[in-house]
Amino acid sequence: MPSSAIHAKEATLREEQYREVRERIDALIEDEDDWVAAMATVVCELYQAFDHYHWTGFYRMTRDRTLVIGPFQGMHGCLRIDLSRGVCGAAARTQETQLVDDVDEFPGHIACDPRTRSEIVVPVLKSDGSVLAVLDIDSNDHAAFTDVDREHLEGLCSVLGSKYGD
Repeated sequence: MPSSAIHAKEATLREEQYREVRERIDALIEDEDDWVAAMATVVCELYQAFDHYHWTGFYRMTRDRTLVIGPFQGMHGCLRIDLSRGVCGAAARTQETQLVDDVDEFPGHIACDPRTRSEIVVPVLKSDGSVLAVLDIDSNDHAAFTDVDREHLEGLCSVLGSKYGD
C-alpha cells in the first residue's frame, strides 16, 4: 500500500476517534458549570482515547500571567510555566496553536519529561480574547500530531473557552 494511502487511512481513523471522544466529552460536560471538573473530564477522555497521547493536561493562566498546572493525566508535569518559556508559553503568548514535530528543535522547550518527542498546545480563549488556559498534549513519538489533531483540539478548546471563559 502506498504511503499516501496509509496516511489517508490513518487520518480517517483518527477523525473517527475524535468524533467519538468529542461526543463523550460533550455529553459529560453538557450541564457542568465547574471549570476544574470540565478540565479533568476532558483530559481523562482524551488521554484514554489516543495511544499517541502520553501526557495530557491543562495549564491555567493566573493573574500574574503565569501558567499553573491544572488537571492532567500521565507523569508529573511542570508546576509553573512562565509565558516566555516553552511550547505552552508560546501558545499562551501568541494565542495560537503550537504543533511541534520535534521538541528538541523548539527554542526554549522545557523538558518536564525527557521522553517527550513531540507536542501540541492549544490555547483556550475567553470570550474577551484573553487566555483562560492551554491544553498541552505530549507524545513520546516523533511527529505524533497532525492537522487532524489540530483541527479537532482547536474546536474543542473554542467550545471550552466559550462555555467557561465568561
